Formats: sequence, structure tokens, C-alpha cells
Amino acid sequence: MGRPAFFRAGDGHADLFLRVTPNASRNAIEGVEIRDDGQARLRVRVTAQPEKGKANKAVVAILSKALHLPKSAFAVVAGDTARDKTVRVEASEAEAALAGLAKDLAD
Repeated sequence: MGRPAFFRAGDGHADLFLRVTPNASRNAIEGVEIRDDGQARLRVRVTAQPEKGKANKAVVAILSKALHLPKSAFAVVAGDTARDKTVRVEASEAEAALAGLAKDLAD
């Protein structure tokens, strides 16, 4: 059995499980964090403040760039004001893009 995935694929979409750090010194996708309960989360740092949705917009921007998908394909579906978030990617190619990101992070 491999590492737990930081995303779950659905029908035409994928849900990403994130751990977001706002007010960071740089915007970056840092890697995968395995929690004590065995759940995997993608660690994302953003320079934006955690106010009025600024950090969420920055998270969408960094994911959009990393996955080469439009920002309109992303929506925060859980954890809007929390560090642990679930972001839904509505795109038929989402699973392939996320699998590629997972492989890049593992290397």
C-alpha cells in the first residue's frame, strides 16, 4: 500500500485536502504532510493575509498555476476560514493533473 493521497477523485472533479499557512514569506506548495490520523494534506504557504478571503484567493491562484487549470475550476468547499481546507477542482483532467503533481512532489 502506497502513501495516502492528498486528493480524492470524483466524477469530473477532485477534492484536494490542504493545510494552508497564511502570512508566509513566499507562496509555495511545500509537499505532502501525513497527519497522526493517517490523512494526507498538501501543505501550501501563501503570503496573503487570512482576511476577507485573500488567503483563499492566493491558494486558488497557486493551485491554478501548478496544475495548469483555470482559476474558475477551483472552489473552497470546506474550511473557508480554517487552515485545513478542502478545495474542489471541477475539471475532467483534474485527476491526471493531481497525479502529476503528486509524482513531482515525491521526486
